[in-house]
Amino acid sequence: MRRIAIYPGSFDPVTNGHIDIAKRGLRLFDQIIIAILHNPGKKSLFTVDERLEMLSESMSGIDNVEFDTFDGLLVEYAQKRKASAVLRGMRAVSDFEYEFQLALMNRKLNRDIETVFLMTGLRWIFTSSSIIKEAAQFGGDISDMVPPGVNRRIKTKFGS
Repeated sequence: MRRIAIYPGSFDPVTNGHIDIAKRGLRLFDQIIIAILHNPGKKSLFTVDERLEMLSESMSGIDNVEFDTFDGLLVEYAQKRKASAVLRGMRAVSDFEYEFQLALMNRKLNRDIETVFLMTGLRWIFTSSSIIKEAAQFGGDISDMVPPGVNRRIKTKFGS
């Protein structure tokens, strides 16, 4: 039986840290489905379609990764996709409490779906999509934190 994990997130935009977690997750799972939660209430820099394009472009050449979107409960989506786990990356202790609460709620909703946490690689520990967008908005060089295509798109969005 194939071990499938869902790696959920907003990926607005995808960062090198996200790619690192996905690659390392493939050491544990046969397939990873990177899934963007479609949340119309959240203001995003990029549309869902743009984020899917950036994910696909950024991870081309990485086998056994699929990209998708979902609405509703993550555990219901995971069950529908026949996944046995949710993959989450954590940068610091500050991420732990929130991620732990989510994992406990998901476990309460569906005991068959496990949550697996991977610590972000040391090189990416300080990066987040929000911080990257803020730095780029004010002209900061983010080229070593995101894939080249993502960097181009961010520069275009902010007119730099």
